[in-house]
Amino acid sequence: MLGLMQDRPLLISSLLTHAETYHRENTIVSAPCEGGIVRSSWGETALRARQGAQALARLGVNPGDRVATLAWNTHRHLELYFAVPGMGAVLHTVNPRLFAEQLDYILNHGAAGVLAFDLPFLDLVDSLAPKLTHLRHKVVLTDAAHMPDGRDDLLCYETLLAAESGDLVWPAFDERTASGLCYTSGTTGDPKGVLYSHRSTVLHAFLCCQADGLHLSRADSTLLAVPLFHVNAWGIPYASAMCGAKVVLPGPKLDGQSLYELARAEECTFSLGVPTVWIGLFKYLEDAGIDPALLPFQRLLIGGSAAPRALLQRFHDAGIHAFQAWGMSETSPVATVATLLPHHRELPRDQQIDVLARQGRAMFGVELRIVGEDGADLPHDGSVTGELMVRGPWVTSGYYGGVGGDVLDGEGWFATGDVARIDSEGFVTLTDRSKDVIKSGGEWISSIELENAALGHPAVEAAAVVGVAHERWQERPLMLVIRKPGGSATAQDILDFLAGKVVGWWLPDDVVFVDNLPLTATGKLDKKVLRKQYINHLITAETGA
Repeated sequence: MLGLMQDRPLLISSLLTHAETYHRENTIVSAPCEGGIVRSSWGETALRARQGAQALARLGVNPGDRVATLAWNTHRHLELYFAVPGMGAVLHTVNPRLFAEQLDYILNHGAAGVLAFDLPFLDLVDSLAPKLTHLRHKVVLTDAAHMPDGRDDLLCYETLLAAESGDLVWPAFDERTASGLCYTSGTTGDPKGVLYSHRSTVLHAFLCCQADGLHLSRADSTLLAVPLFHVNAWGIPYASAMCGAKVVLPGPKLDGQSLYELARAEECTFSLGVPTVWIGLFKYLEDAGIDPALLPFQRLLIGGSAAPRALLQRFHDAGIHAFQAWGMSETSPVATVATLLPHHRELPRDQQIDVLARQGRAMFGVELRIVGEDGADLPHDGSVTGELMVRGPWVTSGYYGGVGGDVLDGEGWFATGDVARIDSEGFVTLTDRSKDVIKSGGEWISSIELENAALGHPAVEAAAVVGVAHERWQERPLMLVIRKPGGSATAQDILDFLAGKVVGWWLPDDVVFVDNLPLTATGKLDKKVLRKQYINHLITAETGA
């Protein structure tokens, strides 16, 4: 017997309609590339999204077509987040920080007929366009006053919108229809496309609004420091429409000073971004002599890569509840969230931070397990590590275009490539990416735990650990360290500091001080570059070559 309940499709357009109806006056703040601040609302965003959908239809965009973007966090990009999927097309956000060869591959593979981009990317688009075989229209996300002179091959976004009435009723269709396309960073092989659906996106938005999720609500003013081109900005645009939260979009300025000043001006209660963003924020505060307690945030999410415990500590010392979540492009991305359980609230703050330094527990809908090299399940007792497997309604079932073939096992589990342990309460602790784990004499060493321990040293600004060749043990850890300005720590100082904080045989065989560390396009340490550069460091040192 079936239940007698209405069956309405879960569509992204319904999120915007809800925001327009019940939260229409709540604010959207944008710092566009042209400068200044643009203040709008959910009501205005809804109208302009409908105008955008009409304009795209006039350009020949049909349901299922891809519309690509190369853009920062602005009100115009946010409008496309709803206009494109709302009309049944697919929003293909592209990371402009990628190498030209990767951009060429991604845009051609996605086959978008329309590319919307911010004006600072004009030279990049001009260099790419001759190779983009499917591209028909190039739309500059600006107004007529800022359009380049003498370019009849470019369309102006504001001019396109002004020609439309916005009198549009969003179409209804199957909730499993594709809504968004994001490509992985391509650290191994070509980037792979993850194709989200309306259903998966709306379900993920519910997660973000859960009290034990990201706790997003109508009361929040959210500084979106994670780019809109990075995994749907971790679902926050859609979750913000669901609950009517105020959204603050910093545009291209993600430096510490700009984020601090915007957060203060807009009284931001919540923010989220990768560790490098927050490390840069604290560096600005330190250099400027500003007390971190002046930051307005109540809560702050760190994601994208494992959050150093020392970074969490700095936020908590400033009275800000910093926590982390784990996920990936293939999980929409949030899968686990670090939330204190009731009995943790009685612990001293240092022990609470130890809990928040884990990657958290699975949210409803997400299933997790860890497996050994033989594929057998490993216990969730916090004592063993294995490859993390995941499945759920917002986890990918395959890559766009069939790239990579079958990615699920016979029971529907997706292998994440992360190495982790899970304790008896369900908390996940990442110990490495499978490609980054260091195998010394047949035993695993966690580069993440070594890095996080080193970041507790007062002279260490950043640290990276990679496995390099060793004649006896096959691989041994090498640590690369950036000193803080004025820091004078020696290699032995770092090793002495680590002693007692990690297993003795994990201690790096050498510590090398560097001026900078390579980052991927999403702000993570690019360890493949370091491994290639330093692979023979220990062998060379031993032989004196």
